[in-house]
Amino acid sequence: MTFAVIKTGGKQYKVAANDVLKIEKLDAEAGTIVTFDQVLMVGGEVGAPLVEGALVAAELLETRKQKTVIILKKNRRHNYRRRNGHRQLLSTVRITEILTGGAKPTIKAAGAAAPTAAAVSAKPAKVRAAAKAAAATEAKPAVATEAKAPAKKAAPKKAAPKAAATTEDTAAEKPAKKAPAAKKAAPKADKE
Repeated sequence: MTFAVIKTGGKQYKVAANDVLKIEKLDAEAGTIVTFDQVLMVGGEVGAPLVEGALVAAELLETRKQKTVIILKKNRRHNYRRRNGHRQLLSTVRITEILTGGAKPTIKAAGAAAPTAAAVSAKPAKVRAAAKAAAATEAKPAVATEAKAPAKKAAPKKAAPKAAATTEDTAAEKPAKKAPAAKKAAPKADKE
């Protein structure tokens, strides 16, 4: 059984066909084929630093966060405690084949692999979204012509000047504020 040592995400992994690994996050969707070209060793052949023409193909199964790692800092007798958590993003991959001599991944590795549960659940959602978008584009021309006519009648641009005019008219019609009334002297009591 041949094996290879690959480098990805700043770490090295010893892999063989059908191995399942958790590695640093890869920017790809579930179900796609990813290739690792930084192969340090294949079987007994050691690269300097990489093996020429070697390639490892893998299928990306899923990407998710790992369990929370708690970071706790504490200084005794100083009432200093800091608690923090971190969840690293990890991609799960299944190694499909190890290639040497500049060979490319085969058709089997490039898409005939059995879809995983994550890939199966993602595909129907995309199909439903595409169907909704297609239905919306077909229905848009009929809805657009109906929607345009009422929109012209109640245009906000026309309504805004009227509102401004009414406030100016009401301001002109209202009399200026009255000056505060002068205090009247209280009637003096008759002196006897």
